[in-house]
Amino acid sequence: MKKILIEQFVPIALTVVTFLVLSIFLYGLLLALNSFFVQNQIILDFRIRDILIGVAIYLKTAIDFAIFIGNLMRTNPGWQKRIAIEVGTAIGNAAGTFLILTVWIFFKQVPLLMAFMIFIASIVLFRMAQESFEEFLKQKKSFIRMKMPAYLLQSQLNFVHKLFKPVLGIIIPDLKLTRAKKLSFINLLAFSITIPFILGLDDFAGYISLFSIINILGFSLGVLIGHMLLNIGLFSFPKRTVYFVTHPVVLIAGGFAFIGLGLWGFIETARLLLSII
Repeated sequence: MKKILIEQFVPIALTVVTFLVLSIFLYGLLLALNSFFVQNQIILDFRIRDILIGVAIYLKTAIDFAIFIGNLMRTNPGWQKRIAIEVGTAIGNAAGTFLILTVWIFFKQVPLLMAFMIFIASIVLFRMAQESFEEFLKQKKSFIRMKMPAYLLQSQLNFVHKLFKPVLGIIIPDLKLTRAKKLSFINLLAFSITIPFILGLDDFAGYISLFSIINILGFSLGVLIGHMLLNIGLFSFPKRTVYFVTHPVVLIAGGFAFIGLGLWGFIETARLLLSII
């Protein structure tokens, strides 16, 4: 009983505590940004819908993260190492979200910069849609009838990605982690903080297109909750968690959702540019 308490309950409880602490930091950051800018202030309120959207978007963009963290946990077994991974990745994920929020608030004060930022975010969303369809096409036996439409969409999105790759390559480097490493507790904690940036820097950028249509606080809380749930799932049910985030239905639905959000971003970009003219 004592072993179960230490190896299961303590890490999960710490994951929840980490989420609560980061949520307080999030609220404090938004208060600070509101005190800095008189205009275009962030509404410090949220709806359950905004939180659920944040959870869904995060879990959909966490395929590479889930697979890599699952391997990292196997390479570094034990509840102490798991705590290092959970706390480190939670801090890294929150830091990435906070950074994008801060940049967005500053750019929001200048419509031309804001239009450019949303345009880039829309291209990133198309790239994420391409990756969803690409992952779906790797699954040979599932949803055969959807293979051809998915292939056609993936081909078109691949063309868009190649067209804007020189720009995206400068702004968002294509960094990959090739293998899970066996590290000490401190090194694992430090390494885990960098993982969300390395695997999810483009995902953070893709959030920008959503900021104009949903509540920022609610969405950001949803992203933090999504990360917490993913970490708990990876430790308790690693195979089932990876299976869920790579399920064909999730991949197809996510791909279409990213396309829709990318198109919305183009509309928002055009609206901003017209307002300047």
